[in-house]
Amino acid sequence: MEFETVIGLEIHAQLKTESKIFCGCSTKYGAPPNTHTCPVCLGLPGTLPVLNKKVVEFAIKMGLATGSTINKFDQFARKNYFYPDLPKGYQTSQFDLPIIEHGQVEIEVDGRKREIGITRMHMEEDAGKLIHDDREPVSYVDLNRTGTPLLEIVSEPDLRSPEEAVAYLRKIHAILRYLDICDGNMQEGSFRCDANISLRPMGETKLGTRTELKNMNSFRNVQSALEYEVRRQRDILMDGGSIRQETLLWDPDRNCTESMRGKEEAHDYRYFPCPDLVPVEIDDAWIEAIRATLPELPNERRLRFMEEYELPEHDAGLLTASRELADYFEKAVTACNQAKKVSNWIMTELMRELKGEDVSGCKVTAENLGSLVTMVEAGTISGKIAKTVFLEMMANGKSPETVVQEQNLGQVSNEGELLTIVRQIIADNPDQVADFKGGKTKLMSYFVGQLMQKTKGQANPALANKLFSQELAG
Repeated sequence: MEFETVIGLEIHAQLKTESKIFCGCSTKYGAPPNTHTCPVCLGLPGTLPVLNKKVVEFAIKMGLATGSTINKFDQFARKNYFYPDLPKGYQTSQFDLPIIEHGQVEIEVDGRKREIGITRMHMEEDAGKLIHDDREPVSYVDLNRTGTPLLEIVSEPDLRSPEEAVAYLRKIHAILRYLDICDGNMQEGSFRCDANISLRPMGETKLGTRTELKNMNSFRNVQSALEYEVRRQRDILMDGGSIRQETLLWDPDRNCTESMRGKEEAHDYRYFPCPDLVPVEIDDAWIEAIRATLPELPNERRLRFMEEYELPEHDAGLLTASRELADYFEKAVTACNQAKKVSNWIMTELMRELKGEDVSGCKVTAENLGSLVTMVEAGTISGKIAKTVFLEMMANGKSPETVVQEQNLGQVSNEGELLTIVRQIIADNPDQVADFKGGKTKLMSYFVGQLMQKTKGQANPALANKLFSQELAG
């Protein structure tokens, strides 16, 4: 029996505000435990929350960027559950009246584009963090994170594979970063994802029993966890078993899931309107003022790169996947006016050396990469030498001009100097010369290679070909 995979994602994006959603405590990451707290975020009796206006603005931005409906009247609700890192005994969130509904984003997997629906986005506060001691059976609670503003983004169950789920996750991540409303750091927990996944017989319209996956702190872990769960559920169904609705934790060390608890439904949380917060009312003027501040978004920038820089769609898609990389590309092009050459360098040499890290921490500045491309195009250094220069730039951040000067890597373009070496190579290789004159013209690369070896890769390739052609024709 063939099964269809059905996936929906719940993304929690921590918004980049300086203070928490309902109080003035700092949201800065990494402070000593329980130092960014106050009576409001600790939920002490008699305290009242006050909504941070910036949180509403950031939510509207994300709604506009995804073509969503901005609800002009929305309301906060209490989500009731008990956990040691939740000091109030409930989480202030939104339920039946969220701020954003009915959006969509476009993804592409294996050349196939699809529109993925967004059911809703809502504002809420984060919980604290439990720290477990490996040496003894105790846990500590750090409430610094309590009350930091989150935007929960809930997709429709439109995703049909782990690859599509990761593509959607990356697209949402990119939009948030382009808008500069979330730093997207998955390791620090400011961009988190839970996945609901089920299988159903191919052609069936009714959804199967779903499980919820948690504890996935990287794109790679999301894909691995979903792939594992697809296999697990398929094996159970093929054996005639049934899926238990439950919440699962992903264990990246063992590469498997483990049961955490039974899956909760909305009624388990006993939602009701929060009596401490008035409803939020949003007018058209504010929405339009926010719309005017939106930056160029990933899809728009990709289309512009294809038109303005004449890049293939694949190149443009990779370069605009993150705002930082797109900015880096444009700065490098400004420095050398060689868009396709810069694109090639970024997608091969640079991305290989970055190994998935953000380009913002790269020691090779965009301007220096542009200068390196210019030196290759001007014949100052060869393409082979340029790769050596680039690695040195990655190591110490020096300009290409400095590296070439310090290591004497400039391209040899002195015709007289090269001609002496060319004639010596011809004299040392009579058999290859005879074969070349007999019609084996591919041996030209052999002769040029010999010259490059003797000049340590510094010979001008165009001049080398010219000189060999002249001497071998004689």
